[in-house]
Amino acid sequence: MARTVIVKDTLKDKAGALTPAERLLSDTLLRDYPMAGLQSITKLAEASGVSTPTVIRLARKLGFDGFPEMQAALREEASAQIKKPILKREGWPQGRNDSPAFRNFAEAVFDNLNQTIERLDPATFDALARVLADTRRSIFLLGGRITRSNADYFFNHLQIVRPGVTLLSPSPNVWPQYLIDMGPRSVLVIFDIRRYEADLATLASLAKERGVVIVLFTDQWGSPISQTADHVINALVEVPSSWDSTLGINLIVEALIAAIQTRRQDKARDRIEELEDMFRSTRIFRK
Repeated sequence: MARTVIVKDTLKDKAGALTPAERLLSDTLLRDYPMAGLQSITKLAEASGVSTPTVIRLARKLGFDGFPEMQAALREEASAQIKKPILKREGWPQGRNDSPAFRNFAEAVFDNLNQTIERLDPATFDALARVLADTRRSIFLLGGRITRSNADYFFNHLQIVRPGVTLLSPSPNVWPQYLIDMGPRSVLVIFDIRRYEADLATLASLAKERGVVIVLFTDQWGSPISQTADHVINALVEVPSSWDSTLGINLIVEALIAAIQTRRQDKARDRIEELEDMFRSTRIFRK
């Protein structure tokens, strides 16, 4: 394989053919690309929770003779990036007298959104939209302490465009009452960013034992639930604040809502119109 081939692009092209272990390794490489691939094969395997033979197999699956050749390609990419001039942010409105704090935060968010889009695997997005639009499946959603609002936002829109959507209570004490209704035709959507929550990981494991499809929205480092999940969305969250930003996560959520509504087309429109008729006839929340 020519060294000019971008490893990241090849990883995305081959995503559908990767084994679960290879997918974990691919996620590790893409989260901190290309630097993650420049560490030793042993450290890369440990960081991904896989064996060193898995690293070698993935390199060969991507068309390289082995890990050293793949690492050489990554090293050349890293060198090319370093040589590029630092780009100034363009497009910022001229003449604005913004505070440094606001501008620094906004630029961090812009970078998060750009890198989240760059790292999003189109095949993963399409597969996820297809699963969530399938009304033969029941959907359960849950967020953590910080991401509870993301789960609530996703729930509010999903239950408008399709039936069979449930938002779990934030109290772990009542989760068994939801878990008992979950099975192979169920999808559990979990939002978990650092500091990762052990209760969410326990629920994911119990649901997985029941054959539930696990969908995880997490940060660039990856919640431990990544090893259990069937579909993983990584979004960048780090900003100059004591709290992480979930705007990257909500970008993907809103795009999924649009994709799901498009897949359901007439049925979603009919459901929305019926809801509007109910609001009009009952005058709920109307003065």
